[in-house]
Amino acid sequence: MFSHIDITKDLSRSKKFFEDIISFTVGPFSLDEIIAHRIDSINIADVREYDDYIEGHIPFAVHIPYKQAKEHIDMLDKQKVTVVYTYSDSCPRAYKTALDLIEKHYPSVILRGGFKCWKKYDFDIIKTDAPDYEDSDETEN
Repeated sequence: MFSHIDITKDLSRSKKFFEDIISFTVGPFSLDEIIAHRIDSINIADVREYDDYIEGHIPFAVHIPYKQAKEHIDMLDKQKVTVVYTYSDSCPRAYKTALDLIEKHYPSVILRGGFKCWKKYDFDIIKTDAPDYEDSDETEN
């Protein structure tokens, strides 16, 4: 039977795993620095639910609903690296979305810790007003 103890003894595999984590993720401090100095070099994709996005998201993030990511992929610049985030590291949506993007040849990384970690360090958060559908002309009488 294969156990976690056995796999950790494979040092070359462990080294590759941790190198990949470092290579394909970005931490909140690094992302804040990129936003401040090189925002034109990245896309930021928030794949949380819409209500959570409007309550607060990372500056310059576009909302790409997780369940509709494949339909909204054209919102991203394929020439830039896309930083994908969701609630926290325990939510697999960012990883699944990054895989979808990579399959379509969009370079992607994950924000380590997700939005929860971003908030923890008190980085800027943008709140978006939800559309007021009650004032719409399309409202039934």
